Amino acid sequence: MEDKQNLPSAEKIAVTSPYNQELICNLDLTPTTEIYDCLAQMRETFEDPSEQISLWRRAEILEDLAQRVEIESENFAYLIAHEGGKPIKDARIEVARAIQGIRYAARHAGEVLAGEAIPDQLNATADAKIFRVLREPIGPVLAISAFNHPLNLIVHQVIPAVATGCPVMIKPSLSTPLTCLRFIELLHKSGLPTVWANVILCTNEVTEKLAADARFAFVSFIGAAKVGWKLRSQLAPGTRCALEHGGNAPVLMLQDADFKKTIPAILKGGFAHAGQVCVSVQRVYVPYADAAGFTRALADAAERLQVGNPLNDTTDIGPLIRPSEVNRVHSWVQEALAGGAKILKGGDKVTDTCYKPTILLDPPKDAKVTKEEVFGPVICVYGYEDLEEAITRVNASRYHFQAAVYGRDMVNVQYVAKRLNASTVMINDPTTFRVDWMPFGGRSHSGLGVGGIGYTMHEYTQHKLIISPDG
Repeated sequence: MEDKQNLPSAEKIAVTSPYNQELICNLDLTPTTEIYDCLAQMRETFEDPSEQISLWRRAEILEDLAQRVEIESENFAYLIAHEGGKPIKDARIEVARAIQGIRYAARHAGEVLAGEAIPDQLNATADAKIFRVLREPIGPVLAISAFNHPLNLIVHQVIPAVATGCPVMIKPSLSTPLTCLRFIELLHKSGLPTVWANVILCTNEVTEKLAADARFAFVSFIGAAKVGWKLRSQLAPGTRCALEHGGNAPVLMLQDADFKKTIPAILKGGFAHAGQVCVSVQRVYVPYADAAGFTRALADAAERLQVGNPLNDTTDIGPLIRPSEVNRVHSWVQEALAGGAKILKGGDKVTDTCYKPTILLDPPKDAKVTKEEVFGPVICVYGYEDLEEAITRVNASRYHFQAAVYGRDMVNVQYVAKRLNASTVMINDPTTFRVDWMPFGGRSHSGLGVGGIGYTMHEYTQHKLIISPDG
């Protein structure tokens, strides 16, 4: 959830540019009474059969929404860059993905809700019966979102709710609320009644109380692991949840990898959005004989990256979301250096809001840059002697989300891929690869549940088995 510095008063929040800290606007916090009135109305509407919106009409609304977002795509890219600090060339990619995600939900919700038939003649008892499993909307959803993809995360949390017939209350990041507010405004213009999708701006304390309210059937949370696991412990009995907490994504280079060819992908994977991506390349394991040369080549390539104003088309790396995050990342880098890591590139601030792309060689295993999620523009390279030792070191993290292995011998590559403890393993691609219909979610400390447009639609439904006589 939010750093308390995003709440300058009890009634308002200040939305500022992460790059130059200029005020974009002030927004009112949503009154608590209004939030709870809205929740009561959501619950009543969901339970009233006459208020339900047919599947075909929901699909029609989503198709219209996709067109509206497409028309405003450049405006959305500007909002993402201005309030969130993502370089505008990457923000445009985010908008394109969001549009595709909306259309995917519109066209595939029927498949999720159709359910499935199950075998009905496996024994004498079942021989005269017909079994059918249906999927029904689970109920009101609370979507608590993050700043780093202020449009596409909202699409992944909100649009599956609309598609499956669940009313949804959205609490965007207080650092990047404008993108969400405009998106939901367009959703209402496309024909969705306001009770079915509401944006709230509130404090952490109010958010925690809402998550514990039994009227919510599902809580979708994207953010820090400490907060997510705490919220899960406070859920009412029967409330289901999905938690996405990120990680410290590892890349394992095998001896026969084409090291030179991997450099652009590793740089993009580690430094996209200044490393503020839940599956950013953070830990790269390279055979000792190649580690120093690989790290130098990585540093040389990083030298050409442009750091600065996210609204400029030439910018590769923008600001971190808050100056306090710049200071935190710098302190972690300094800790690694004090522990014996070598610095090949960066390791210092550009300004109070931007940090230099940083390449470290062999940080200690107990350094924060090794153990925790940096969520900043830092790539760590580690030399290894033995492949089994490298696999053990990769798996030693408490985070297990997306990982990658590079090599040419596919038998060996597949062996390693099966040994890595990760929910997704990329082969000869960086850990940041994603298409929006693939399953997306971490194991263990990295989270709970599976995202991806279709998978989230499934999570927002519950099964009903109907058994009837045959004939």
